[in-house]
Amino acid sequence: MTETAVAHPTEPAVRKATPGEARPPRRSGRRRIALPYLLLLPALLLELLVHLVPMLMGITMSFRELTQFYIRNWSEAPWSGLDNYTVAIDFDAPVGQALLTSFLTTCLFTVLSVGLCWLLGTAAAVFLQENFRGRGFLRTLFLVPYALPVYAAVITWAFMFQRDNGLINHVLHDQLGIGDTPAFWLIGDNSFWALLIVSVWKGWPFAFLTVMAGLQNIPRDMYEAAALDGAGVWKQIRHITLPSLRSINQVLVLVLFLWTFNDFNTPFVLFGKAAPEAADLISVHIYQSSFQTWNFGTGSAMSVLLLLFLLVVTGVYLLLTSRGRKATDA
Repeated sequence: MTETAVAHPTEPAVRKATPGEARPPRRSGRRRIALPYLLLLPALLLELLVHLVPMLMGITMSFRELTQFYIRNWSEAPWSGLDNYTVAIDFDAPVGQALLTSFLTTCLFTVLSVGLCWLLGTAAAVFLQENFRGRGFLRTLFLVPYALPVYAAVITWAFMFQRDNGLINHVLHDQLGIGDTPAFWLIGDNSFWALLIVSVWKGWPFAFLTVMAGLQNIPRDMYEAAALDGAGVWKQIRHITLPSLRSINQVLVLVLFLWTFNDFNTPFVLFGKAAPEAADLISVHIYQSSFQTWNFGTGSAMSVLLLLFLLVVTGVYLLLTSRGRKATDA
């Protein structure tokens, strides 16, 4: 008695290929692994050419006595070792004192600008969470400073800050009667506040956009439950909104800090090549130390010191925020 093997109706029959039949081509595992890296290769090469190569050249230049006599072929400039760094951090000498003053001015400017940008952006984002007539128009209006080109916006502000024909003095002095004489906004101590106003006007829409996107991930049920428990608006913001936006705010503050501390376009377009002492940000100060005195070695050393400072601050900030996040989660 012979037994006949019957395939289960739910299991498909497996057909074995005959020795002479060609098998279908199968994609190699190595090719699948290499494909993402091949797609990223053009971006990596562009990043290398645009950022890494100039950075390495700048570090090399900081160890050379590079002046106007070696501009044609900077590789022939004699090595100076750490002399450029010694000149930059010698705070008893004029060069070091000027750099320290510019550094402190930049720190104060960055703290005020980042704080005001975050405060205005968060307040506007929370305010526009509620449905009301004209909310879409206000959202579009708030994003206009972020959408405008930097140069066009800063040039417009420079015209408005003019002493005799500017809109700012026309409103403050001519219409409101504030001050005995029109103020100078682009020179003297007022230049710091003029630069701060332009920086906040230009930067707070980014904070508004980021916080507004983060608020979309907070369930409305939490606010409704808090309202039923008797929590007011301020308690809801303190105990629901701000804790839920903790991770977003950590990244937002870091990005705003790096952008503001390194900002060169705003003061350069607003004041020109020679920024007033009250608004002498370190980015413009390094530019003046390099291209006006033709001492590119010292200017490169200042740039490297700025890079090290930003790396240290970023590393410490990320370490503290990660520990705070772990403590909160625990």
